[in-house]
Parts: sequence; C-alpha cells; structure tokens
Amino acid sequence: MMNAFRELFMASFKDMVRERMNLFWFLGFPILFIFLFGTIFSSGGNVKYDVGLAYDSEGPLVHEISAGLGAVPAFTLHTGTLDEELAMLKKGKRRLVVEVPSISLPSIGSPQSIRSLQSTGFLQSGEVGGPIKISVYYDQSHQITSQVLLPVARQVLDEVERRITGRPRVFEVVAEPVQRAKLSDIDFLLPGILAMALMQLGLFGSLRVVSLREQKILKSLGATPLPRGWLIGAEVAIRILMAMVQACAIIAIGQAVFNVNIIGSWFSILGSVFLGAVTFVSMGYMLVSFARTEESGQGIIQLVQFPMMFLSGIFFSVEIMPSFLRPVVTAMPLTYLGDLLRQVMVGAPPIYSISTDLLVLCSWTIVTLVLAARLWKWE
Repeated sequence: MMNAFRELFMASFKDMVRERMNLFWFLGFPILFIFLFGTIFSSGGNVKYDVGLAYDSEGPLVHEISAGLGAVPAFTLHTGTLDEELAMLKKGKRRLVVEVPSISLPSIGSPQSIRSLQSTGFLQSGEVGGPIKISVYYDQSHQITSQVLLPVARQVLDEVERRITGRPRVFEVVAEPVQRAKLSDIDFLLPGILAMALMQLGLFGSLRVVSLREQKILKSLGATPLPRGWLIGAEVAIRILMAMVQACAIIAIGQAVFNVNIIGSWFSILGSVFLGAVTFVSMGYMLVSFARTEESGQGIIQLVQFPMMFLSGIFFSVEIMPSFLRPVVTAMPLTYLGDLLRQVMVGAPPIYSISTDLLVLCSWTIVTLVLAARLWKWE
C-alpha cells in the first residue's frame, strides 16, 4: 500500500511540475513579490496609539502632562510605574512611555511653581539652570513612532512647560529607544510575503482535486482497491513539501539580496510554515467542497483570498486600518500567520502573543478540516 501511495505522490508531483502556471503561482509569484516590494521598501482612518505615562507619585506636573497627552485624539493614555509601562512597551502593548520625574510643584502656572523650580535648581534667576529631564521610551522598530509620535509628544511637553513658566526649554525631552535591532520595511514585509505564499499554495492547490473530480478520476478510483483518501493524502503531502521549498527560497532571497536578519531558529520557522500550510490546505478543501466545477471553485477561493491578502496586515500594519474593519482583521487566519512568522523570523513586535497565534491557527485548522470532511463529495 505504501508503494501505491508513493506512486500517487510522484504522479501528483509530475503533474504539478508539468503545469508551468502552477509553478508560477506557487513559487514564482511570491518571489516576484519579494523583488518588487523589496526594491521599493529597501530604499529609503482613525488610528489609536497606546501611550504610557510612568511616575512614582502624583502631582501638578503629572496632572498637566497627563492632560496634555490625553488631549491628543490619536493617543490612548495608560498610567503606571516605569517598570510596568516598560514591560508593556516590550510586549508591543505601548508605542511610547513618558517618564515624569518626581518634582513637587505647588500649582502649575502660578508664581509659586516658578519659585519652586528656582529653589530646586531647575531655574536660576529667571533663566534655565539644569533642565528637567523627561525620558520618552519607544521601540525604534516602528517608523511611525520615531517619525510621527515622538514629535507629537515633544510638542505636548513644550506646551506643558510654557504653561508652567511662560517660557520654553525647561524640559529636556530625551528619546530612549528600547530595541537596539531596528527592523527595516523589508524585514516587516518578508514574513508577510511568506504568509501570502502559504495562503496561495493552500487555497489554490485544492482546485486540482476539483479538476480530478470533474474529470471523473475520483469516481474511477472508487472502483479500485486503492483508498481514495490516499489521493488526498498525496496531494496534501505535495503542498506541505512545496511550502517548505517556498519558505527556504523566500528566506534565502531575503537574506542574500536584501540583508534581512533572520533571528529565529529553523525549527520554529519551519514549524510555523508547516502549521500555516496545513491551515490553508484545510481551508482550501473546505471551500472547494461548495464547488461543482473548477471555475466555480476558483471564484469561491478568490472571494476569500483577496480580502485576506489586503486586510490581514501582511503588507502594512493593521494599526492603519479603520476601526470598523478591525473585527474582520481579527477573524482572518492570515492575520495570525503573518504575526507568528514576523515574531519567529525577525523578532518583530507582536500584535498577539505566539500562543494566541498558534491557538487561532490550530482552531481554524480543526474547524475547516471537520467541515471539509463532512461536506466533501467524491462525485
């Protein structure tokens, strides 16, 4: 029986290799995306960003900075100790953390507050002595943070210091990056291209079985001692093998051409690739269960594939998505596969934890596999 399975596997492999269009979609198309987007990105709605405010004790200065940051529509303000907020920053739950020093001021904007600053040595004879150091911690892997959010935070703090003393340059805003290894745009993009390739492989690969059913080949196999399920097994094995080839080719090109720094182990990367391939192969067979012809199956798959490709965040951050689309993004398995691959391949800040990504992908695999088995028709 194993010889029969091996013969089916080799027959499926030879048939797939003969179809040059299949090879293009499974291998050439994602590689083309690497060169296209890599060349672009390796050169130079209502969005909310979580910002932390860290302090040891409350006071007028804390209240004033809190009010200033809270007035920025794009900021969602969180408060806590420095250790707590930095821990959230490293988990990807914060985009900025502003540390407020412990300074006792009687009343913001009053003559007493200025005299208090003079008495503590921050102001000397109406001039700035030693500036008040306010550290702003951020993850430098996010370009939006360094290019947009940091300047906004500086403007807020400038306004606060003017309200305290009527003159600028009392605060010294010190940007403190917390992640040394800066991720480039191509570092962000490469795992997304791999996720897209796995989706294409799983969804469109299932159309071959629809073609075999349409040509009555599956029905003919029912008249032989060979279990028809072995044909499906051979097809799935081919897709998983192709997924591994895709992963190796995409990573090799990313490293050799665009200097992408792969920090994860091959075990974790290929394990994630295997899970992603199984998830979308299962989804592909579930979708084509509703199709009677290859053409209708292609239409069903495209109806599912295109929204996932452009809404799951594999090419750009999901943070720029409008709020009404967030539930759709959250429901897509490609969102979690892209997030998982970014974490294990390049150490990108997570959208979800790795355990959440694995749980969602496994859940999608089980549900679609069960539905595919219940809905599948051999004839």
